[in-house]
Amino acid sequence: MIKRREFSMVSSVALVAGVGYVSLAQAQSGAFSAGVDYQRLDKPVAVDTPAGKIEVIEFFWYSCPHCNAFEPALDAWIKRAPKDVVVKRIPVGFRPDFGPQQRLFFVIEAMGLVEKLHAKVFQAIHVERQRLDTPESIADWVAKQGVDKAKFMEQFNSFSVASKQKRAVQLQDAYRVEGVPALGVAGRFYTDGTLGKGMERALKVAEHLIDEVRKGR
Repeated sequence: MIKRREFSMVSSVALVAGVGYVSLAQAQSGAFSAGVDYQRLDKPVAVDTPAGKIEVIEFFWYSCPHCNAFEPALDAWIKRAPKDVVVKRIPVGFRPDFGPQQRLFFVIEAMGLVEKLHAKVFQAIHVERQRLDTPESIADWVAKQGVDKAKFMEQFNSFSVASKQKRAVQLQDAYRVEGVPALGVAGRFYTDGTLGKGMERALKVAEHLIDEVRKGR
């Protein structure tokens, strides 16, 4: 997990080495506690899901190596999630230069291209070592994926995408996101790789919190 204060101070290698690992057996063996494995928000956050649905938010940043490593596990978890669980991805904006990648996600979401391109963005940045951090570099990359560049940029510069970007920052602040990747549950709970002692276990924490919400707790 990358902490908000560490983005410009610690190398990716050091950060990866510092992430705790908890086995599946360990994850399943103990109970989860507020203030230890997750935080209960002092002020609930408004959710954007229908009644009877439980919202889970993944906060991420495309250039985060831990978000890249977590993506396959999250994707598999989303595919097997119960029907009453709605998972949303929210790109964080800890600094102004995160903006282009936030807009990249919201555009591919608006264009129905998340399934096709989301994982490819991680691949381009972390495996192919491409710098997708400016509108120009992003537009050129998207065009190579067969997307109409003009239509993409129209969305990229649209009021609706700007509004979603602003809302994303409001959400990260409301959930008091300390680093990425991180998970928000039902507008009431927050966990991440530090609290969860690894993102594999954080998913188990999220499952526990979903059960608590179902029970009305």
